[in-house]
Amino acid sequence: MAVRRILQLGDPGLRVSAAPCEFREDREELAELVRDLTDTLAHWRRETGYGRGIAAPQIGVAKRVIFLQLPGDPPWPLVNPEIDQASEEKIVVWDACLSFLCIFMQVERHREVTVRYQDLAGRRQEVQAGLAKDLAELLQHEIDHLDGVLCIDRVKDLRTVCTREEFEKRHRAQSPYAEEAAR
Repeated sequence: MAVRRILQLGDPGLRVSAAPCEFREDREELAELVRDLTDTLAHWRRETGYGRGIAAPQIGVAKRVIFLQLPGDPPWPLVNPEIDQASEEKIVVWDACLSFLCIFMQVERHREVTVRYQDLAGRRQEVQAGLAKDLAELLQHEIDHLDGVLCIDRVKDLRTVCTREEFEKRHRAQSPYAEEAAR
């Protein structure tokens, strides 16, 4: 278990398409990767107050693994996640990334998604996500990382791009982090 360095905007490792995990070969490596994702996300959450999810490519591992830690929920690793269905209806949300936490922006995401994935035992799972806990947008953000796509690529309007300081002053109260800041 270790806190790993998070690749920063401009690092080519963030633009790599991640490879699927093979459970027959990668079981111990996968368990170690999930522990590192857990420790790294917890560290940055303590340091910055931000971070609900992290993808393996962000720590330099080109594997299709994401890890979510939503307030009040158990830790949630998803292996080989893929969006199976997405609503036609879209929403515009504030987004940021641990790989460039100094920049915030508004992006367009599907309002609802159905994601298929495997748990750590290799069992196939499915989750339908919507606005509750901002899960749909979070899953889209993290799965994008697995394909080398960053939220900065999905900016709806360049005029919404702002610094973290301006975001906190003007927009945090309307973001998924508002409730957490009150704790």
